[in-house]
Order: sequence, then structure tokens, then C-alpha cells
Amino acid sequence: MQGTILGLLAETHIHPGTGQSEGAVDLPVAREKTTDYPFVPGSGVKGAMRDLAERQFNDGTVERIYGRPDGAGELLLSDAKLLLLPVRCLSRCYLWLTCPHLIERFQRDRQRVTQQAPEKFDFGALATGDPPPILCAGTTEEKLFLEERLFTRKGDLPNGLVELVSPLVGHEEAKTRLPEQLAVVTNDDFAWFARYALPVHAHNVLDENKTSKNLWYEETLAPDTLFYSVALFRNGSAEQHIEGLFFTGNGRPYLQLGGNETVGQGWFHVTRVRS
Repeated sequence: MQGTILGLLAETHIHPGTGQSEGAVDLPVAREKTTDYPFVPGSGVKGAMRDLAERQFNDGTVERIYGRPDGAGELLLSDAKLLLLPVRCLSRCYLWLTCPHLIERFQRDRQRVTQQAPEKFDFGALATGDPPPILCAGTTEEKLFLEERLFTRKGDLPNGLVELVSPLVGHEEAKTRLPEQLAVVTNDDFAWFARYALPVHAHNVLDENKTSKNLWYEETLAPDTLFYSVALFRNGSAEQHIEGLFFTGNGRPYLQLGGNETVGQGWFHVTRVRS
């Protein structure tokens, strides 16, 4: 079965909500149960693309591509999975953070679509360290502060890592920043940032006397967060549909996912990794 990988670079804050409260955050983002990584469910990705297609095309192909209640469509879409998380840095603008597990998972998905064998990266320098280790380029500093946590730089990025990630970033200007801003930490350290370092915004409803009636807190993903989704095609018409939806003709490489569309949230820039 043919397919492609869609790179999704957040242009705005993103709120793929769960509709339920957890602790102090009234509206958290959707998370994978076992890892706590933020993600966008495949049903949300497919629904957003179908809505875009219905507004863009009027040729009767939408049901055939996306399916009907009594039949599957020709386009198969996975969850949008996290790959790079922008994290505040005391001495830098920010760092695009990832970890060996996310890189391994992306390579497995890529192999399923493109048949390319996974590349071997040496993350041995992340094995030990106090303060925790980090791999990054663009600096000679030994110590780096990410949020309130201190890390020790253990070396540059493994060869080939930037080249692996860059096809998912559609903007050429953003691609040029990858070598200087991409950083790798351990799986456990990344999990901490995925759980506790996302932006949380306070919202309020005021009455006519400017008295608070309803205060709530909403979790989002920051602009420049990078996701990807696997798109598989039962036949060539589904692939042509993706091309026309985003990349050729009247298509525009943007997709809105998640909540708060009317206040400008949820916009991704879309690109694809060709096999």
C-alpha cells in the first residue's frame, strides 16, 4: 500500500482538547495514555481534512476518499504524533526538543511508508550525567537551562539527524534554524517537558460589573511544535486528492486542527515526505 508522511508544523497555539478536567488545568490537551505525549487523534485529522475537502471540492469525490457510514474510504490517516517540542531556554530563543524514543518511532513509521531502513544514531552520551545530559549544536556553553531545569551539554547532534527531521518542516526559513535549535535529551527528561512545560492560559468571563463569573485554565501546544501523520492510499486517486488539497491547483498547505478556531488557534503548515 502506497502512502506518504505529512509534516505538521504549528503556526499558532494548538488545543487538541480532551473535554475533561485533570487537576489544576480545566482543559488539558489530548495525551497518549502510556507516554503522556500530546497528540491529535486520527479521527480529528481525518475530520479536519474532510471538512477542508468539502469546502474546496464539489465533484462528488469526498465520500469515496473519506468514506461513508456504511463503507471505508480510500484514504487512511494516523494520529498526528509529536516529534519536536519547542522549549524555553535561558540563553537561547528556544530549543526544538526531541528524544531517542520519538526518533525511533518516527523511523518505524517512515519505514512502513517508504521502505527506507532506519538510520543508526549514537545517543550513548545521554546515558549518564548530573545535571542531565543534552545534545545540541550552535553553542559552546557547557550548562543550559531549559525552563527551570539545568542540563549539561555532552556534544553535538548525531550525524544525519537534522537531515532526517528537516523534510517534515515546510518553511525553508525554519529549516535553516534546525541545525542550531534542535536538541536531544533522554526519554525520561523529554517526558517531563511533555507533561509539565506546555503553555497554560487563563480565561475569564466577566459580568457587566467586571466581576469574574467563570475562571478556567486551558493547556495548549506552542507555535513551532512539529507533528507528523501517516497517510496511506488504497489507490492513486487518494494520493492525487492529497496533492490537490494542499499542494497543487487551488490547494493551500494549511490545515486547522483542534479547538478555538474562531480565535485563530489550531493552524498547521503541511508538507509531505516523498518516498
